[in-house]
Order: sequence, then structure tokens, then C-alpha cells
Amino acid sequence: MADLPLDGVKVIDFSRVLAGPLASMVLADLGADVIKVEHPERGDDTRDWGLPLAPHDTTYFYSFNRNKRSVTLDLTTPTGQAQARALVAEADIVVENFRPGVMERFGLGFEALAAVNPKLVYCAISGYDRYGPEKDRPGYDLVIQGESGLMSINGDPDGPALKFGIAAVDIFTGMSAAQAVLAALYQAARTGKGRRIDLALYDCGIALTTYYGLDALLLGKDPARVGNAHPSIVPYGVFEAADGPLVIAVGNNSQYGALCHDVIGRPDLAADPRYAANLDRSRNRQPLLAELSACCATTFASRGFVARGHSLWRSAWPACRHDQQPNR
Repeated sequence: MADLPLDGVKVIDFSRVLAGPLASMVLADLGADVIKVEHPERGDDTRDWGLPLAPHDTTYFYSFNRNKRSVTLDLTTPTGQAQARALVAEADIVVENFRPGVMERFGLGFEALAAVNPKLVYCAISGYDRYGPEKDRPGYDLVIQGESGLMSINGDPDGPALKFGIAAVDIFTGMSAAQAVLAALYQAARTGKGRRIDLALYDCGIALTTYYGLDALLLGKDPARVGNAHPSIVPYGVFEAADGPLVIAVGNNSQYGALCHDVIGRPDLAADPRYAANLDRSRNRQPLLAELSACCATTFASRGFVARGHSLWRSAWPACRHDQQPNR
């Protein structure tokens, strides 16, 4: 077996659905022994989601629960609570995503568990700030995508706001939780003292807006949707070639020069002062994108040309002069 960095670390995972299970799965992938505690009758909710693989197994469940062991406990009973405490007494990490106060009612809150296991790292994930006025609201990825503003920046400029194709907030929260747990585990190894970690889906949803959120704060208005384009980098998006969509991602000014000179044969676009730097291209994106769209329409995305030393797009294509006609 490979020598993994968390070999010997034990995690008790009381969470279900996505953010919590993803966090503990990251730890499992790093070598931790993760014991997933499930409801004795229904198990994790995701055992009923996605493509069925067996009576109680689905692709959705395995996507967030690989490399774990599982046990069923009824945490509403004294017996189940006692068994859970016995598991935690020998653990390094606890992950849970019950509503605030539920684990305390089970006698499994951080204070109670830390009293018998001082080095315990306890990660609690909730929908909203567990100390704020909305602490009792359930948290769902779709709702948080809407409330945080993520949906407002996803979609075409003239179309409706759209949810992300994946549970972006849940996934980002789970990854952030794993990161925080690893930092706390390092601290516990140095100091002998564990700690409680609190994460809220809403807070992570706000964090995911990144530069969109900062722009909104500084400009005092909502940022516009740009579809498959990028709000700050040009050209960076999807173009229609003769045989299908083509992704072009030009990350800096030298790459833009290489695109114009070495790939599309349009040095005039590189020399045009309207497009000299990315900020210029962003201000003048419409005429530039029109030129690039016209050139892409006359070439084939599947023909396999790559400008050496530059990663400009996903699907490579041959050098295309603006006056060339496509040929097979």
C-alpha cells in the first residue's frame, strides 16, 4: 500500500449528502481511516440519487464516499450516542453537518467530545452562520447559489440567471473544510490541543464570487453576465469553427501576439492599438471578437495544429489565414 500522508489518522464522519462527505473523502484519499456514520434505516440521502449500481448504492453516493468504511447508528438513542462517543474517543477528526444544536442534543457537541479527547479537530458545516439570525435555516446548494449571487453571473447576457451544472457551493465548501481540517490537525500535532471549525455554505458561496463580488462592492452595481466569455480576459471563450465549437483561452499579451502571428495569420490584429494589452482588448472586445469569430468560422477545430510553446485552446486547429477557404 502506498505511503499516504494521513496514514494512521482516524476520522468519524457524521455528515451526509455532499459538503461534509466530500471533506472527509479528501481526507480518506490522503490515507485517513474514515468511518461514515449513517442512519440505520435510510443511510445517506445520496444512496437514492443518481445512477443505481446496487439496491443502496449509486454513482452519486460513491462520488463523495469512496475509501470509507460505514457503520449505522441511531443517534437519537442513548445506545447510539454511547457508541458514537466510543468511536470519537479514539479519533483525530470529526466532521458533521447537522443543523446547529443537533449534535449538542445528542451529547456529541465539540465541548462534550473535547473533554474526553482534547486533541480532537471538530469540523461543523452549516447552511448559514451558526451564530447568526439565520442559523436554523436549512442550507441547500441551489438556494445558496441564488442568495450568494452566483446564479446572477452565470448565463448569457440576455438570458436568465442559471445554476451551475454541478453543486458548486457544496463542493467548494467541502474542499475548504478539508483544508481547514488539515491546518487544525497540524496545529493539534504541535500543541496537543484540538479546535472547532465552523463553515457555512452561504459564506463559501459569497467567497466563490471572488472578483465579481469585489467589482460589485466597488462599483455599487451587479456585474453583467457574459455567457461563455470572461469578464476580464479577451479573447477567452467559445467560438464556432466550421466543424463545431472551439475553446480559445489567451491568458496574457504574449499569447495574444502568438495567436495573431502564429495561428490565425492576422498580425494586423496584434498591431492594432485597440488590442495592444488585455485592458484594451476588454474595452474593445466586440470588434475583436467579431474578427476572431469570422476567422474561426473558416477553419476546422479537429485538424490538430498547436502553436509551439503556447497552450491557447483545448481543441487544436491548423493555421488559418483570414483569406483561406476550408478544405478537407
